[in-house]
Amino acid sequence: MPKIQMIDIKGNPVEEVELNEGIFDVEINQHAVYLVVKNILANNRQGTHAAKTRAEVRGGGRKPWRQKGTGRARQGSIRSPQWRGGGVVFAKKPRDYSYSTPKKVRRLALKSVLTSKLADGEMILVDKYKMEDAKTKTFANILKNIKADSKALVVVNDEDSNIYRCAKNIKGVKVLRATDINVYDLLKYNSLVISKDALNTVEEVFN
Repeated sequence: MPKIQMIDIKGNPVEEVELNEGIFDVEINQHAVYLVVKNILANNRQGTHAAKTRAEVRGGGRKPWRQKGTGRARQGSIRSPQWRGGGVVFAKKPRDYSYSTPKKVRRLALKSVLTSKLADGEMILVDKYKMEDAKTKTFANILKNIKADSKALVVVNDEDSNIYRCAKNIKGVKVLRATDINVYDLLKYNSLVISKDALNTVEEVFN
C-alpha cells in the first residue's frame, strides 16, 4: 500500500496517509500516456488555418504569353503554384482535429502519471488550504512553506473556490478541481499540490 506524508500549510508533518494502490501504485504505461497527451493537444487545436488554391487566388485568367515561339516555358496562368503570388498546392482548409480516446486508456494514462508523480516525490499532500485572508501573497507563502516548485498544479475541491482568486496572479501556478485533473497538466507542472479532501475525491472518481 503506497503512503505519503501529509503536511500542513506551514510545512509541518501531520500524519502518514495510505493511498489507493489502484491509482498510485500501478504499472506505468508510457504508450497510454503518449496517446492521451496526443489526443488532448489535437482536441485543443483550433483548426482555423486556411490557404487559397490556384482556383481561389484572384487574377490569372489570361494566358501570360502564347504557347509557342517565345523560348520560354509554357504557362497557362500567373496564379499557378510555381508563380510568386500564386495558389498553394493542396492548400490547408479549416478542419476539426478532435477525436476521442477510449475511457480505459484515459484512466490508465492518468493512473500512470499519478503513480509517477508519487514515485518521483513530486506530489505534496496538504491537510487543508486554511488561510486567514484570501490574498495572493498569503497563498504564495504557503507554496513556499510546503516547498512546492515554481511550476505547481494545485488541486482543490469545489469549496476551495477562494484559492482560484489567490493563485490566478501567481506565475507558473494553475488551480484545477479534483474532477478536472488531466494527464497533460499533471505532466506540464513539476509539483502536484493536493488537499486531503481533493485526494479523497480523486480516489472516489478515478478508482
